[in-house]
Amino acid sequence: MSRIGKLPIDIPTGVTITVAGTVVTVKGPKGELTQEINPNITVTIDGAVCTVSRPNDEKQNRAMHGLYRSLINNMLIGVSEGYKKEMELVGVGYRVSNQGQVIELALGYTHNIFISLPNEVKIETKMERNQNPMVILESCDKQLIGQVCAKIRSFRKPEPYKGKGVRFVGEVIRRKAGKSGAAK
Repeated sequence: MSRIGKLPIDIPTGVTITVAGTVVTVKGPKGELTQEINPNITVTIDGAVCTVSRPNDEKQNRAMHGLYRSLINNMLIGVSEGYKKEMELVGVGYRVSNQGQVIELALGYTHNIFISLPNEVKIETKMERNQNPMVILESCDKQLIGQVCAKIRSFRKPEPYKGKGVRFVGEVIRRKAGKSGAAK
């Protein structure tokens, strides 16, 4: 049996979860999320505990069991606590600013990059003297915030020689040695 799939999910206070056919809807103080699930997977709610079960041990059902349990758990955490990602821009002349849901990045290219973010993602930018510019993203949808972070990071990934680029706060970049001295 799936080790993750068989774990019960505790439903936090202030969060309601409803199952209608193959659609699971979770509502909480931070927002509302829906997820369509495979018809073979069964979601049951007993008071403040949600369980996910499968009909048999077919390979496909085993794979979906743990997946949907994790997705529902992430939804419950998202609508009750929310997710927060912090990214920093490391490099000379790198800047970031936002106006509403549009973020402007200056990453050393000849032009600035403008990205329009979905309304579900709250954005905050910080530019302080003697510190790297920061982008702080908050959302109740873990998948969406991860996708937005990946898109921002894709414009200038951290490189291994000087460590310049867009990275998560606290991320460790494996550094490489540059060229050695002149050959004799």
